[in-house]
Amino acid sequence: MKTQISTTAAPGAIGPYSQAIDTGSMLFASGQIPINPADGSIPEGITAQTKQSLANVKAILAEAGLTVYNVVKTTVFLADMGDFAAMNEVYAEVFTAPFPARSAVAVKTLPKNVLVEIEVIAVR
Repeated sequence: MKTQISTTAAPGAIGPYSQAIDTGSMLFASGQIPINPADGSIPEGITAQTKQSLANVKAILAEAGLTVYNVVKTTVFLADMGDFAAMNEVYAEVFTAPFPARSAVAVKTLPKNVLVEIEVIAVR
């Protein structure tokens, strides 16, 4: 069983994919870039972009009846690994111990030339 999760509280998919797929016991959320769903704007700077990406993640989780406490794995994509420390500060404000497992990688470019994209896996 798989159910598509979709909310207007997070930006819509910009391609042929779902915001998230719920399997009943697990939720797989697509990577969230820092688009403000209200007006389509993208904030400047890694701190603001990380906050917006995580707000989008939280909106998708909420639509599925979950919170960040259900997240067991995250993947953070950074356009510049030099932004790691600043991203990590914001990340630590959202996730608490026991922290989810995480991968963080630098990539050449991200959609819309943003600085960060974050995807999550959550469990019920």
